[in-house]
Amino acid sequence: MSLKNILPGRLGFGTAPLGNMFRAIPDDEARATVEAAWEQGIRYYDTAPFYGAGLAEERLGQVVSAEPRDAYVLSTKVGRVILDEQETDVPDFGEKGGLFEHGNPNKILHEWTAEATERSIEGSLKRLGVDRLDIVWVHDIAQDFHGDAWLQKFEEARTGAFRVLSRLRDEGVIKAWGLGVNKTEPIELTLALDEPRPDGFLLAGRYTLLDHEHALQRLLPMAQEQNVDMVVGGPYSSGILAGGSHFEYQQAPPEIIERVGRLKALAGEHGVSIKAAALQFSLAHPVAAAVIPGATRPSRIAEDLAALDEDVPAAFWRDLRASGLVSSAAPLPEGA
Repeated sequence: MSLKNILPGRLGFGTAPLGNMFRAIPDDEARATVEAAWEQGIRYYDTAPFYGAGLAEERLGQVVSAEPRDAYVLSTKVGRVILDEQETDVPDFGEKGGLFEHGNPNKILHEWTAEATERSIEGSLKRLGVDRLDIVWVHDIAQDFHGDAWLQKFEEARTGAFRVLSRLRDEGVIKAWGLGVNKTEPIELTLALDEPRPDGFLLAGRYTLLDHEHALQRLLPMAQEQNVDMVVGGPYSSGILAGGSHFEYQQAPPEIIERVGRLKALAGEHGVSIKAAALQFSLAHPVAAAVIPGATRPSRIAEDLAALDEDVPAAFWRDLRASGLVSSAAPLPEGA
């Protein structure tokens, strides 16, 4: 099923920050942020066991489980099973380092087999306090976590998670499935398969104002040809486009800081907020079904909603392209 027929709007809520990404967030602040999203009409929520070893799912579930289940769309991910025992060593998250060092102390089993997929879903349902999921993403079978071994993980998922999720979709247990990754290659490989067929994908950080050229070369034409939709994760490039200091989950290097400065200067000339430019750019591609910025403060929700609806003049988009800050192949809002 097309994600555009499932998702209730073009703006969702990404919960990775609720897993204590980068910092320990007080429980009351996390809850208030989710409540603000609900109160302001957000009805699509994306989460994952990996986010703080179950912490993000628990925090999201405390709020949404009290609401009518048919009133919102929920997606989570498989590939990590949260164990009851506690981690005693520093976990290895590949390029992502100590991303969730402030999360729950539970050990995480990284596995994409059929059995682990079923266990992962069972654990997510329990933490979220709900009886079903709408969309399930196969999480992080890519180079950033596995290096040269990523193709082995992909094959494990192809013969395990892919088939389980296809069956659950065909049985009506879930509405859709796909990949949730930070790299384009696993999605390209999946779209090249005869079976099983994904309904969409969640691509994080690869279709933003700062990084989109690679996705435009192969992945997005393939997806468009096959009518496969994209949810855009990380539209603010780990925060650097929203006033933060991180890019690719690490401190931004000087060249990125310089590029962001140029983007902000151009936006300022046109009276455009950088958040509006970021969200509306990511949504301008025909394959994009929704964008899911994360937040850890209630005030950020109103900012995101305002950015989505901000009136951005066509002259800004024209100047953005003329400046070389975006690819000449990138679709821009209103055909600018």
